[in-house]
Amino acid sequence: MVAGLRIAAGFELVVVRHGQTAWNADGRFQGQSDIPLDATGHSQALALGAYLSNVAFAFAVSSDLSRATETAQAILAGRDLELGRDPRWREMQFGAWEGLTWKEIVARNPELAERSANAPRFYTPQGGESFEGVCERVADAVTSLAARAHEGSRILVVTHAGPLHALLRVLLGESEAAALGVRFVPASVTRFALSPHRARIVDLNRAVTDSVA
Repeated sequence: MVAGLRIAAGFELVVVRHGQTAWNADGRFQGQSDIPLDATGHSQALALGAYLSNVAFAFAVSSDLSRATETAQAILAGRDLELGRDPRWREMQFGAWEGLTWKEIVARNPELAERSANAPRFYTPQGGESFEGVCERVADAVTSLAARAHEGSRILVVTHAGPLHALLRVLLGESEAAALGVRFVPASVTRFALSPHRARIVDLNRAVTDSVA
């Protein structure tokens, strides 16, 4: 059993962070505001599709926010594979912080000045969601995927940075996840090999647009 999850068969999770949006480019917290891909994000989604074109997926799910579903649809273009939309893979709810930059957030919350924008375990936004809450729903989502997985299958998940951090914690534990110090970039691919006894990172935060001509 991996981190308390019910996993009966060994399978691979291919987890993609969505392509860029205008708020990503401006450094604004998006949370569950439904911001679509910008022109760069659409190009990145096409590059992801090319990069993953030879990877066979048993099934695919994405966050139901448009920036994730648009990315997933580009990856799945030309495949006979239905996309499932699951709100458990949504970005962390940032409440009053949505639409703000980290500098603007710190100006309103000076106690955060020594914290990193990339460490949600240390803060809960006003009117938002705790990182513990994100971890709980991501763990539940992974358990649902594991129940459908067959030995040796690959599953595509298209999501956001917050759930990716939560997934690291759920699969690896807090100390190992924190030690990685990763900042997930838009249009990146992270792969996990899961079995009933362990979780292993196969690839971490690979920026696909750097790999595709």
